[in-house]
Amino acid sequence: MNARIDLVQNEIGARFSKRFANASLVIHESPLPRSTQELVSLRASQINGCGWCIDYHTKEATAAGETALRLNLVAAWRESTVFTEAEQAALALAEEGSRLADAHQGVSDQTWARVREHYDDDQTAALVCLVAMINAANRLGVIVHQKGGSYEVGTFAPSE
Repeated sequence: MNARIDLVQNEIGARFSKRFANASLVIHESPLPRSTQELVSLRASQINGCGWCIDYHTKEATAAGETALRLNLVAAWRESTVFTEAEQAALALAEEGSRLADAHQGVSDQTWARVREHYDDDQTAALVCLVAMINAANRLGVIVHQKGGSYEVGTFAPSE
């Protein structure tokens, strides 16, 4: 099945995409570790079933040096020994922030406390914004049926 619409080729979609990318650049350039950004984005994308975003973040993480072992275990991070406590806190926030409809309290106080143990204010702000942005990206991809498999690393690299 092909995508329902190519948002990049549509005038409104293209204008939105440009601004969306600019907002994402703030997160990308933040002090939140790049590996954490990719792991969080991958986990949220798995939860939301966005094949295109899973493809994108798996390939970008690999290109940035992430191991296949860790990428393969993201879906079962609680049952794995390869993630730091800080990464586990970020992954918990990604899950709870992605499953808002499943939990009447949203992100738990326990998860928030774990995040704050490991991340300073700027990193925490970037993490919260990242969870919001990847969930928005997932919804765009799923709504238009944008399939995974064709992404090429660096396609959306910031231009200098």
